[in-house]
Amino acid sequence: MKAAFLPPLAALALYAGAAIVPFESGEQVQAQRARAPSWATRNYVMKAGAADLYEIRSSEIALRRARRADVRELAQMLIRDHRRTTAEVTVAARADGVPVRPPMLEAVQRNMIRQLERSGPAMFDRLYLSQQFTAHNQALMLHRNYARRGDARALRRTAAGAVPIIQGHIAHVRRLQGMR
Repeated sequence: MKAAFLPPLAALALYAGAAIVPFESGEQVQAQRARAPSWATRNYVMKAGAADLYEIRSSEIALRRARRADVRELAQMLIRDHRRTTAEVTVAARADGVPVRPPMLEAVQRNMIRQLERSGPAMFDRLYLSQQFTAHNQALMLHRNYARRGDARALRRTAAGAVPIIQGHIAHVRRLQGMR
């Protein structure tokens, strides 16, 4: 086997490049890892974004398809409130050093959106309210759990602030479901 030959300039560049890489001690690496957001925190940010995105998209559909005016009013409120909670989670995540990616719907949420789009006019309002009840209860558990156990301070405060908003949404949905 022949030894690899590097031209003198490439060898010098390789050597010079290695010379400028800072040495990190074990303590520095541990401190950097301690500052890195945990999986639970990154997961919370991702799931909170997906939950808000579902609420917004499903409510935009409801604005077009709902027969009842009170259901359309709920949809407008949910769009407004969930855009706000998305912005608040984004600001808190950045403050806690958590990378924020554009939210994406989870498979279950994409399926729920398809159900709304395909439902007949007579069933739409009932289906939308049923989905909102389920989705908001899931979001309530997500935010409540992170507010209690999360490891990022700004996100914990934001999660705690989202809890009463979501509880209000659930109460509103329940009232509307009782008005069938």
